[in-house]
Amino acid sequence: METQLPVGAPASPAEEDAILIARTLAGDSTAFDDLVRRYHRQAMAVAYRRLGSLQDASDVAQDAFLRAYRSLGSLKDSGRFGPWLMRIVGNLALNALRSRRSGGVGSALSLDEVGDKVGELRSADGAAVLQRLAPHDTSGSEETQEAVRRALEALPDKQRLALVLFSIEGLPQKEVADLLDCSVELVKWNVFQARKKLREMLAEYL
Repeated sequence: METQLPVGAPASPAEEDAILIARTLAGDSTAFDDLVRRYHRQAMAVAYRRLGSLQDASDVAQDAFLRAYRSLGSLKDSGRFGPWLMRIVGNLALNALRSRRSGGVGSALSLDEVGDKVGELRSADGAAVLQRLAPHDTSGSEETQEAVRRALEALPDKQRLALVLFSIEGLPQKEVADLLDCSVELVKWNVFQARKKLREMLAEYL
């Protein structure tokens, strides 16, 4: 029997999760899709914070949702789905990090990802940090892409993540703050510092 709230009663996020879980366990596969949409960005943020790679974070997030789906019946408190899922993500990300350090393959950002997004990095006043590449290579050479990738890798984890989510992925500062579990002011500071360091490291390409 599907879990329902009294008519007119506002549903909290935990109550909405419980309803979606009950529907999933009852055989409604679309209900779990709603859970994935609800927690996908947070799962990506948690995984990226550990791994520093969008591709690796995406792989870990997908694996986490698959494992959560298979183990959903073992979750005792359905209102705690979010924290439970994030623990799964964190553990998988840690395993991936250990595998990488022991010889696995991983990178902070692929050259393709950097090449697609290089022109979207913005300065604090809204002007493009990388508005123009080197005059002799306005298309963005592999050398330039590699320089940007190395510069992004050199940023502290929190600064890189704030920059990626806000300046590259285009999420609102409040949403980035929620994902990173910090204040909006700290997001602003991390983005500002990341942009400043990128401009310094990539001065010859501006």
